[in-house]
Amino acid sequence: MKPLLLIVDDEKSTRTVLSAALEDDYEVFAAANGKAARAILESEPVDILLTDLRLGGESGMDIIDFAVGLPQPPLCIMMTAYGSADVAAEAKRHGAYYFLTKPLNLDEVELLLRRATQTRQLETENRELTTRLEPTAGLDRMLGDSPQMQDIFNRIRRVAPSQATVLIEGESGTGKELVAQALHALSPRSSKKFVAVNCAALSPQLMESELFGHEKGAFTGAMQRRIGRFEEADGGTLFLDEIGEIDIPTQVKLLRVLAERSIERVGSNTSIPVNVRVIAATNRDLEAMVKEGTFRLDLYQRLNVISLHLPPLRERKGDIVLMAHAFARELSQQNNRESKPLSRQALELLRAFDWPGNVRQLRTAVEHAVVMSSTPELLPADLPEYLQPRPAADTSSPTKSGSTDFELATIPTLNLQYIEQQAILMALQRTGGNRSAAAELLGINRRTLQRKLADSPEVFKNYT
Repeated sequence: MKPLLLIVDDEKSTRTVLSAALEDDYEVFAAANGKAARAILESEPVDILLTDLRLGGESGMDIIDFAVGLPQPPLCIMMTAYGSADVAAEAKRHGAYYFLTKPLNLDEVELLLRRATQTRQLETENRELTTRLEPTAGLDRMLGDSPQMQDIFNRIRRVAPSQATVLIEGESGTGKELVAQALHALSPRSSKKFVAVNCAALSPQLMESELFGHEKGAFTGAMQRRIGRFEEADGGTLFLDEIGEIDIPTQVKLLRVLAERSIERVGSNTSIPVNVRVIAATNRDLEAMVKEGTFRLDLYQRLNVISLHLPPLRERKGDIVLMAHAFARELSQQNNRESKPLSRQALELLRAFDWPGNVRQLRTAVEHAVVMSSTPELLPADLPEYLQPRPAADTSSPTKSGSTDFELATIPTLNLQYIEQQAILMALQRTGGNRSAAAELLGINRRTLQRKLADSPEVFKNYT
C-alpha cells in the first residue's frame, strides 16, 4: 500500500502542484486549514504530514502539536516562506521531522519524503518486533494452549496496534472483557484509560447519560454536570459490554458518535470531540437481531470492522486442566488457603463437564474446592454439588427423591408458572447458581432471568 501523505496549505496552487507531483508514490490528502487537517488526521492513518507554517489565522505548529499527540503520530514536516534558524529549531521542538523553505524544490521534497517513508517503515517494523519478542504482553491473564486460543492470541496481537473498532462475540463467561483489556494493553493507547460499560445493567433512561454525560439541570435529579464514559475514555479505549442490550434510540445516538467522533452531553447542544477506540462485546446473535429489526444494520456494520469469536469452553476441553491448575494457585492465595493440587479424579470431573457458564463457571467451581478442602489434595467431594458423581438412575421409580429433574407425568400441577419456576431452579442448580449460564440454558437473557427471580423471592431464596 502507498504511504498516506497529508498536505496542509492555505494556497490552492501549492496543494495542487504537490498533489500532482506526489500522487504516483503516495495516497495524497489535502487540507486548506487546521480544521480540515485535524479531521483527516483523526479519521485516516496518516504516515507523513507536510504542513505550511502560516495557515491564515492559524499556525502549522498547532497542527503538528495535534498530530504528535495522536496514538500513532505521523512524521511531520514543516514548510514556510519565512525560514530562519529560530523557526526551524522551534518546529523541531514541536516534533517536526524536518524543515523546508519555500519556494519548494520538488526534487528535494521527493528525496525528503522517501527518507521519511523509510523512517516510518523502520518504526513500524520495530513495534512489530517488540510485540513478537514479548508475546505474553497484555495476554498474561488469558490461558489456553488449544489451537483455537492460539489463533485468538495471534489475532489480538495483529489487531491491537490498529485503531479499528472490534466486535467480540461469544457466550457468557468466555472472557470477552479480558480480550478487550488485552487489545488495549497491546495498543498505542495503553497509557490512557480503559473504561468498561455493562450495557445490560443500565436502563434506557440512564444509558444516554452514562455514555455521553449530562449538564446540570438536564433532567430531574441532575444536580451537577456529569462527564460521560466517552469523555472519561478520551485518548484511550471504551469497552461496551453486552452491546446487544441497548435500545434503538440509544443505538441511533451511538452510531452518530462513531461516525462523527464527537458527543453532546444530555441537555447541551455543544459538540465535544472525543478520541476513543471502541471495543464492543455481545453474547447475542447480532445478525439475527438485525433481521428481526431489534438492532440497526448500520450500527452493526460500524462495530463489526474486526470480529473476534471466542469459542466456548466445551469446544476446547484441552485447556481445562491448564486453567484449573492456574485458578487453584491464584485462588488459594486470594482466600488465604494452602496451595493444593487437584486430584486426578477431580480433574476428570472437570474435563467431563460441559461448562455452560464457560471459564467464569470453571473458576467459581475451583474456588469452591479451594475453600472447602480439608485434605492435601482438592478432591471431587470439594467441588460444587452439580459436579458430583450421580448415583445410577433408579428405574423402579419414575423419579428419584431429591432430584430437581421432573417430567410432566410426575409434577403435582400443570400450572405454567410452577413449571417455569421448576425449570429455573433446575438451570440454577446445574450451573452452580451462575445466572448468565442459567439464562443461556433457559434460552432467555440475563435481565429476564433477574426479573423472574425478583418476582418470586420466596421460591428462589437460595439464589437471590
